[in-house]
This record gives sequence, structure tokens and C-alpha cells, in this order.
Amino acid sequence: MAVTGWLESLRAAEKTALLQDGRRKVHYLFPDGKEMAEEYDEKTTELLVRKWRVKSALGALGQWQLEVGEPAPPGAGSLGPELIKESNANPIFMRKDTKMSFQWRIRNLPYPKDIYSVCVDQNERCIIVRTTNKKYYKKFSIPDLDRYQLPLDDSSLSFAHANCTLIISYQKPKEVVEAESELQKELKKVKTAHSSDGDCKTQ
Repeated sequence: MAVTGWLESLRAAEKTALLQDGRRKVHYLFPDGKEMAEEYDEKTTELLVRKWRVKSALGALGQWQLEVGEPAPPGAGSLGPELIKESNANPIFMRKDTKMSFQWRIRNLPYPKDIYSVCVDQNERCIIVRTTNKKYYKKFSIPDLDRYQLPLDDSSLSFAHANCTLIISYQKPKEVVEAESELQKELKKVKTAHSSDGDCKTQ
């Protein structure tokens, strides 16, 4: 079963953990050299950050690619205040999950809710967001469902709009909820260092 396969990959990965600033930071090193770093809320175990890093064909480490969490402001520290202010007006896409749903937020979208169309594309295994005024278009996948090899279901998808932010939710299949629960049990077995004990690979 594919769900079991991914869970076993996580169990088999070399893991280190660090408790810092109320977050449990876990670093995974897979046999193929790929790395994954996750951050969980220490009290709720809610996933706050997930990012990936792979080696190039020549063995050099690449940049971390964010999957879950809030991206750094575009160009922060390298642009003048005027350019930063202008870029902040552009739509900002981020993923922030809940216990029972995958969830994405797209900020700086001022249009009313009835302007948006959010649907599942079964052929490309992705979610498509578009506006009837053709001002915004976004296509994105759900990597978790790809890793677990589970189908996408239109009935699991919903969206809301408030404060210039489009919030898209996809209810997690029970297989994913159960697998995430099993992973939390597994992570409790990982020896956890505290920030005062030294640095961790997730830093």
C-alpha cells in the first residue's frame, strides 16, 4: 500500500530533532541524499514548516524548497523600501495546514468571493484557482497525496474569502490523518536536543 510505503520511508530515514522556541524541529536524511526539514508546534504538534533540499548531479547541496509555511518576503534585504512595498502588493501564496485539512492562503486578492473559481484537475492531479475577471490564475499540486498515491476528490475541496485573502481547504483523507498520527508516535522515539545543547541540522 502506497500510504504504508511513504510512512516506512520516513521511519527508515536518519532523523535528528531539536526543541527550540516552542517548536520541535525534525531533520530527515533519506538514503538517496534528499533532505526534509519539518517544524511542529511543541504543544499542538501542528505542522508549521516543511521544506526539502536535494543534491545536484555533481553532489552540491541545493537551496531549501519550501512546501509548507510562510515564505520570506520577496527580495527582503536586497531591494529598496519602495520596491519592497510594491512587491508586497502582489498576491502571496503560502500553505498552512490544520490537523484535518491541507490549507493554502493567497493574500492580496481583493476581489469578492463570487469572482473566484477553485477546482480539481484530475488529469494533472492539481488544484486550479482562477478569477472570472482573468486577473489571477494559479495551479498547484498536493505533494502529500502524490507521495501517498491517493486520488484527488472534488468534494474535499472548499474555499472562503476574507480580508483580501483567499483561503483554500482540502479535507485530508483518513489515510493521511492516520499516517500523520503514526508519524507523531515515531517522532516521539527520536532523541530530542534542546537549543542550549547545540545546533541542529534543521537550522
